[in-house]
Amino acid sequence: MRGALCGSSGVMAWGLTHWWGGLAAALVTLAVHALWLRNRPGPVTSWRHGAMAERRTGRLLAKLDPAAFRILHDRALPGAPATNLDHLVIGLTGVYVIATRRWTPGVRLWSDQRRLWAGSHSAAHLHAAVVRAAHTVARLLAAELDRDVPVSALVSVHGARVPRTGLTFRGVTFQRARRVPPSIEGHPVVFTTAEVAMIALAAEGAFRPMLEIHDRALERRASV
Repeated sequence: MRGALCGSSGVMAWGLTHWWGGLAAALVTLAVHALWLRNRPGPVTSWRHGAMAERRTGRLLAKLDPAAFRILHDRALPGAPATNLDHLVIGLTGVYVIATRRWTPGVRLWSDQRRLWAGSHSAAHLHAAVVRAAHTVARLLAAELDRDVPVSALVSVHGARVPRTGLTFRGVTFQRARRVPPSIEGHPVVFTTAEVAMIALAAEGAFRPMLEIHDRALERRASV
């Protein structure tokens, strides 16, 4: 289809102008069609944009001091193989479950007394999912370490508009992606470096990489 579109537009432009006009028209058609395919609405495009946003959040989190913070990405939640932790940060200022979400640029995140909104659409499902993930992480870390470990819930926001200081709704903070690392670093210190290492080791064992889970599932299917 792309070849037919480029060829027909090139031939028409060539007939109306010169050969270079036909070539230019074909190249423009090629670029426009490729851009449309990449951004057309649909689950594949949504997944691609979400994955790109996760990588951007990961690059921002990499700016945290490695001596003070340990970062785990794309980890599975035990008992919920289809659910993953986008990012888990363990550092001197606490433990943070961070979900990355991308919205259409310009959408405003806001809340009233009862509900969280993204523009005119409810974002209650996202809030509930992040709260469940944070509670699960806290419970499993407490079981591994035999002590309570407070876990904060954050959402790294891409595209949507939020206040500069972030938006907190029922225990979950929504923050523009680039402000997530300074927000984490700005909290009071609650752990020592030894405690950070201990909690990070427990988290490594409790929350396995999603890629590892997928590989095992493929191996089991292949052996059946």
